[in-house]
Amino acid sequence: MGNALEKTVEFTPEAYLAWEAEQSERHEYVNGEVFLMTGTTTVHNRIAGNIYVALRNGLRGKPCSVYMEAIKLRVEAANCYFYPDLMVTCSASDRLQPLVQLEPTLVVEVLSDSTAGYDQGTKFDAYRQLPSLREYVLVAQDSARVLVYRRGEGVEWIVHPYGTGEIVSLPSLEFTFPVDLIYEDVDFASPL
Repeated sequence: MGNALEKTVEFTPEAYLAWEAEQSERHEYVNGEVFLMTGTTTVHNRIAGNIYVALRNGLRGKPCSVYMEAIKLRVEAANCYFYPDLMVTCSASDRLQPLVQLEPTLVVEVLSDSTAGYDQGTKFDAYRQLPSLREYVLVAQDSARVLVYRRGEGVEWIVHPYGTGEIVSLPSLEFTFPVDLIYEDVDFASPL
């Protein structure tokens, strides 16, 4: 997430959607405030692309859709609109929505120095309010580290860490894939 725009009035969700539709850059909406999305790196893009391809291929033939970066996610309980790096929804009603998804099963964020704290804190606090969300995946881009937060009983979320040579398990989608696939063609020595 970037910096808050200078604002003279607070946006309502409806005003945000109308305004955002006319913008050339993406902005997230958090309880009346609008934040410019920061740019991405080639490493970030490569990691997100690798995950997208794995999920898209692995979910082929299932009633689930994979979305990457430019599709908004509405978290009504937190009064937010986000642009997750990736999300998967298996909701029939989401399939009918062209711009905004409401019921993801899985959300993935690729961490960067500027967004890691926000993705692990405020954003996860909002995502946890989605009744449909079963798993939240945080992917490092400076080393082969993947954290899968899985909904437990009640409000409990259990973290499952994965590293090089391990297989990421996503029970919510009945899907697994190797950590090494996420980092295919990624050079950790290159600048982020």
